Amino acid sequence: MFRSLVTGLFLCLAAALPAGAQTLQDLLQENRSDIERPSRRTIGPVIAEIAGSGLPGVQTFLEQWADRAIYQDEETGFFHIVETDDEETYRLLDLGTGEVVAEKNEDVLDQLRPNSGVRGLIGSALVRFQLSDPDPARRLDALTAIQRDGNASHLEPLRASITDEPDAEIRDRKVVLERLLTASYDPDSATRVAAIGDLATSISLETRAALNPLLATQPMLASAVPDGANVAGPITPGGSELSIDAAYEMMIDAGLAEPFPDTEARKAALVANLVDGQVAGVPVASLDTQEARDAAYVKLAAMADVPPWTPGATRETVVEGTDFVAVYTEPDAEVTTAAEAALHSISARVGANQFLDLALDGLSLASIYFLAAIGLAITFGVMRVINMAHGEFIMMGAYTGYVLQQIIPNNTVSIIVAIPMAFAVTFAAGVAMERLVIRHLYSRPLETLLATFGISIALQQIAKNIFGTQARPLTAPGWLDGAWVLNDVVGISYIRIAIFVLALIFLVLLLLILNRTRLGLEVRAVTQNPRMASSMGINPDRINMLTFGLGSGIAGIAGVAIGLYAQVTSEMGQAYIVQSFMTVVVGGVGNIWGTLLGATMIGFLQKGIEWFNPSNTLAAQTYMIVFIIIFIQFRPRGIIALKGRAAEA
Repeated sequence: MFRSLVTGLFLCLAAALPAGAQTLQDLLQENRSDIERPSRRTIGPVIAEIAGSGLPGVQTFLEQWADRAIYQDEETGFFHIVETDDEETYRLLDLGTGEVVAEKNEDVLDQLRPNSGVRGLIGSALVRFQLSDPDPARRLDALTAIQRDGNASHLEPLRASITDEPDAEIRDRKVVLERLLTASYDPDSATRVAAIGDLATSISLETRAALNPLLATQPMLASAVPDGANVAGPITPGGSELSIDAAYEMMIDAGLAEPFPDTEARKAALVANLVDGQVAGVPVASLDTQEARDAAYVKLAAMADVPPWTPGATRETVVEGTDFVAVYTEPDAEVTTAAEAALHSISARVGANQFLDLALDGLSLASIYFLAAIGLAITFGVMRVINMAHGEFIMMGAYTGYVLQQIIPNNTVSIIVAIPMAFAVTFAAGVAMERLVIRHLYSRPLETLLATFGISIALQQIAKNIFGTQARPLTAPGWLDGAWVLNDVVGISYIRIAIFVLALIFLVLLLLILNRTRLGLEVRAVTQNPRMASSMGINPDRINMLTFGLGSGIAGIAGVAIGLYAQVTSEMGQAYIVQSFMTVVVGGVGNIWGTLLGATMIGFLQKGIEWFNPSNTLAAQTYMIVFIIIFIQFRPRGIIALKGRAAEA
């Protein structure tokens, strides 16, 4: 009785107040029943009304409501924010002023507990307040919420917040979101068209996600299209837009076709209309075949109330000749025309950027193949040795980097130290291999191939015995984390950029060594004519040893680079030995520029084939090998043929 009296008095006072004096509590009492028992369907308009009221304390109330800190006083029916210092006494705060208006026991308070759906609606309503929050992080959270689940109610608050936005990056993001919301929700057609035109130069996923729904269509019978509908054009049943079954059901719903009775339904109709051993004048004894039963059913359909059916009729024949059209769900034709033009422009830009991204991937892969193959190109070109253990020198370099990272905790320092150390380790291993094995097998390519293949297997087993079969991490420095992202289509990891730069550095260093040093002069002399070089005082045996060591050392450095993004295992070198040989053969044996061109060709070719068949990388490698075999038939000496001993072999 007391509660009803207080509530009635409050409502009378609220009615007596002028309209401009309405408080947040007044508004809540007007929607009291929906707030007490909220559901996602009924509470949405109430939350929107509260958020748009402009009354003092709205933002705080919505935040506290979402956090379940709003209580209702069962004696008065009023809603309050509650504070407590103990478990007995609760202080009730006024929603507008935040002042304490009463202290009560928990027994007379009812906590509002909005479910996840209601909290989602509250969060959406809070966005308008967060857009102008002093905290940049909260403004960014609001923009993220709009981007995830924007609606028409966000458009005006978003526009109002742009002018006073102090952060340039946040302001730019607000402008983009404003254009997206304008294109979808602004009531003025010309404004929407202008916004769509502004978005035509953007290739972001958000832009495409906003424009694609504007071109959504639904199939309809041409005869059922309402006046003024935005028709996209005719469609043929059986295509991606309208299946035969859907078209058939559409005709049934419109009364233009009758459902086909299936075999069981026709049989049941014959049994139901059996009279004196006959159905539609046909003796039952003669209905021993399906054709006879079908013919009897046709006669029955002409005489009795059963669904009509024609033998041989199919859903395809029923829908054939009936006109269907696709109708835009967006009623404004100017908007759909602008959206179609914008998406066409965006598709062209996306295609160009995809080509650029593919080119960057190909360039990145080419730099990896160049690093892996350049050492092999030097040894193969000068010594004419088919070194099947070249991949294991790559593996040794990667493991050298891993061991150094266990000793040096700083990843940047460890990688810097690992590059010369990997060169030294693999250089020494290469020299030892050349002195102990290779030098005894010159001019015997088959024995050299078998010997180096055996060494390859032995080195793999040694690595397994030392490091185990589990992949070991070679961690890149923190400044190589992430990727350089140009837009939503084009991006490349910083590690691949670093490998590309490393490949360029080694290209320059090798050119300097071969063209500006005595060692380079002697290597080129031995490559061109070993007998003449020997007569000039050059020791070919020493040059072969140093060359093999140099090629092996470069493979070790390649192992450090490759290990930064690939798994370091005992078999990792086998993944690059085939590509290394192909790079050397295609580019031209023993030629640095040829190796560079061969790596570029194979890298771009592999990425191009993978782009056409992304789900099957094995098939891409197979096609690449076939292409290279055909290429070698026309240029057996590679892109840049080398003169001298390599050319004569």
